[in-house]
Amino acid sequence: MQITGGSALGKDDIDKMVKEAEAHAEEDRKRREAVELRNEADNLVFRTEKLLSENADKINDDVKKPVEEAIAELKTALEGEDNDAVKAAVEKLNTTSAQLGQAMYAAAQAAQQAPSEAGEPSEHAESNGESSTADDDVVDAEIVDDDQTSSDAR
Repeated sequence: MQITGGSALGKDDIDKMVKEAEAHAEEDRKRREAVELRNEADNLVFRTEKLLSENADKINDDVKKPVEEAIAELKTALEGEDNDAVKAAVEKLNTTSAQLGQAMYAAAQAAQQAPSEAGEPSEHAESNGESSTADDDVVDAEIVDDDQTSSDAR
């Protein structure tokens, strides 16, 4: 740290301030980490609650309940001053929300396979030489800019 400029402080006062800043650097670092941890935890609660509300119809109660309990536990930990409790609650919520993501992925896969079982063309039908209507619109082409090629020939 360097203090320069037209300061009204004497050299001794400046040296004293620098030493105090260096002495409190570790304390400041720990405080910054605690604030960042709490901000991360708040964001995690918000994102998880939003995910739950937006996908409530896709998630069954067996998966939803542990996530809601972990959210409540993290909110309680955030009200206190124990950063270790906040870290543990964040880990628990991350673990349970991962299971939530897996359940949502499985539900999306099941929903995607349901139309194919209802008579939609499958991959097997296409591999037998049958083409689907979506493939009929595909045109393989290359774009050639005549102006560009004629100027390159010069």
